[in-house]
Amino acid sequence: MENLKEKMQEAAMYITSRIGEEPVLIGMVLGSGLGDLAEQLEDRIYISYKDVPFFPVSTVFGHKGRLVVGTLEGKRVMCMQGRFHYYEGYGMDQVVFPIQVMHALGIKDLLVTNAAGGVNTSFKVGDLMLITDHIKLIADSPMRGPNYDDLGPRFFDMTGTYDKSLMAIARKEAASLGMTLQEGIYMFFAGPSFETPAEVRAARILGSDAVGMSTVPEAIAASHMRMRVLGISCITNMAAGILQQPLNHEEVMETGELVKEGFGNLIRRVTRQWPF
Repeated sequence: MENLKEKMQEAAMYITSRIGEEPVLIGMVLGSGLGDLAEQLEDRIYISYKDVPFFPVSTVFGHKGRLVVGTLEGKRVMCMQGRFHYYEGYGMDQVVFPIQVMHALGIKDLLVTNAAGGVNTSFKVGDLMLITDHIKLIADSPMRGPNYDDLGPRFFDMTGTYDKSLMAIARKEAASLGMTLQEGIYMFFAGPSFETPAEVRAARILGSDAVGMSTVPEAIAASHMRMRVLGISCITNMAAGILQQPLNHEEVMETGELVKEGFGNLIRRVTRQWPF
């Protein structure tokens, strides 16, 4: 079965058989160290990625590799506890397939989160950054190949990828919590190696505030399907060359653990005010 639409429908039908017909309003992709938010959902239903037709399997430590569907602040949401990355060896089309399946389920709004390296030297470890735009210099694209016009146009505008109305809500709710919410541009690197100090300097020159290995493919696919996107990065480490210390994934996970309460509070507040 090579037809993307057929694959999307088969995966969506399986998920619906597990969660029922009640609409899911918001899809959430939870990055490294941030997956515990899904455990706050009420009436949770867990679906392992390996059970969903055509889904890849998450291979990264700290990613539980499952969908969690339930209610958060009165709204039914679907969380991805772990995502798929280009560096795992998956094609860009596989990386974004879950987002396309969310669209097939009727989900029109997407929250994408990630662990990121801070490039802006005014940031500190543990900050949350509202993604206002992104940079992708990697040639490959999730929309490369045949286009399905009923999903979105062949050539599509990326100006408003990150929704302004959702960003405004995030700013307001962060302020009401007394939380500093940084803002900036996220730059996508292929990984799995962390960026070199020279690459980090180049990213800063190009206007990047944070760097990472995810999120951008999903945001592109969502934009193609005209889904509204809100993106938030957790600055889990300062990028290479800033603090003159080695980088490792354990630091990413440790910082995620430290910020999970504040992150969860912000997402709960944003979800409560999410406009439909």
